Amino acid sequence: MANIETGGNDAKKGKPQRKVLRVDFTPMVDMNMLLITFFMFCTTLSIPQIMDIAMPDTRGGESLIPETKSLTVILGENNKVFYYEGQANYEDYTSLKETDYKGMRDILLSKNSTNLSRIKDLRLKRGKKQISDEEFKAEVTKVNKSESGIYTLIKPTKDSNFKNLVDALDEMQICGVGKYMIVEPNEGDDFLMENLKNKGQLTAMAERPK
Repeated sequence: MANIETGGNDAKKGKPQRKVLRVDFTPMVDMNMLLITFFMFCTTLSIPQIMDIAMPDTRGGESLIPETKSLTVILGENNKVFYYEGQANYEDYTSLKETDYKGMRDILLSKNSTNLSRIKDLRLKRGKKQISDEEFKAEVTKVNKSESGIYTLIKPTKDSNFKNLVDALDEMQICGVGKYMIVEPNEGDDFLMENLKNKGQLTAMAERPK
């Protein structure tokens, strides 16, 4: 609030009266405290969550993964998702399937049903206070590392966007997939998508791409 003080009645006749302006900043202090509290609260809510991502081993060598437990997901343009199970079959274009992110969730839930059921049981135990949060995290880690889970390769193409990759990683968390890797698509993946688009009209590849 601002107060105007005239400075008394000692001004001389014919001269402008001198006025003193005094500003009260007390309400501003209250407003600043409210703003600081608001920004501190919003900053706490906007702390980013950390997601663990398993990256391929750069030391070389081949990992022995059962074909029935492996799934390759290729992120294409216009929010399209392509996938195949086990090893890629370049002679059969129908081995590559096309779906969307809802369809990908259904596939992951179906192939990872055993681990997902075990994780749900652990969540129920945690909700009933039968196990602590630390015990829950330790048990979930064991479930994710068990052989009953699936191995998923996520291959984002140049035509996909960052949101597609984030959505795919979200599906891994929702479906309880603990073993997944992000790798670049190779020449064979491009051939599979193009051959599916042309309904198998492309000439079969002379040799299997590396």
